[in-house]
Amino acid sequence: MPDEKSKKRADQATAQAGRRPAVMRRAGAAHFPGASVHVSLASEIGLRIVRGDYPPGTILPNEAKWAEIFNVSRSAVREAIKMLMAKSLLASRPKIGSWVEPKERWNLLDRDVLAWYATAPDREAFLRTVQEFRHIIEPEASAFAAMRRSDEQMAEISQACREMGDALSLQERIRADTRFHLAILRASGNDLLVPLGVLIESALDHLFDFTTQRVGDQRQAQKLHEAIEKNIRLRRPAAARNAVHKLLENTDEGIGRSRR
Repeated sequence: MPDEKSKKRADQATAQAGRRPAVMRRAGAAHFPGASVHVSLASEIGLRIVRGDYPPGTILPNEAKWAEIFNVSRSAVREAIKMLMAKSLLASRPKIGSWVEPKERWNLLDRDVLAWYATAPDREAFLRTVQEFRHIIEPEASAFAAMRRSDEQMAEISQACREMGDALSLQERIRADTRFHLAILRASGNDLLVPLGVLIESALDHLFDFTTQRVGDQRQAQKLHEAIEKNIRLRRPAAARNAVHKLLENTDEGIGRSRR
């Protein structure tokens, strides 16, 4: 349950928010182009929670205070809080208000929460967590793909691999890289991996953006992807698994260099 110290922390964070420039005090389209007001507000508050402005246990400002800070209606605040409760970042109780839930309760596979995490100050720690997740999932998914993939699925994997090599920009390469790994998850034939891959798509984009700029030899990285593609195409599950391990080790080295 929240305590008195959490109220003080919330008051301090709220005061800081109130001193920010006007463009940061508004949650409208100027700050989040194309988004509705309550979605924009949920994004702003959610990002502040994830980056630690409001630690777990902190009682958040009430509807009236949020409405004043961001110059929005109380109904927009109410809808934003509902969104964050649905993501398990917040809990609420009458006469107490809304408070930040413990981190272990947060829905870390939610697309929005992943995106907020990826831009938080401890971004590198989060990306290492994503990398650990890949070590758990991708080697076996690739082995299953080598045994179960259809011709259409193989064509999708091969095309993404070619597009990585032919990419003319960093963003083109990153998007092709993400498509490559998601295509392998789909080809694994495991129904639980498919929605899981879609959910972590945003996290993979951020990870590949981070590592692609830090991997010294892009040609070597491309060869490692091509080895995975080849072994899935030739239906060699053990070799596909080993090829993924080598790729992940290469990515681990890139993350390690950034820390040093």
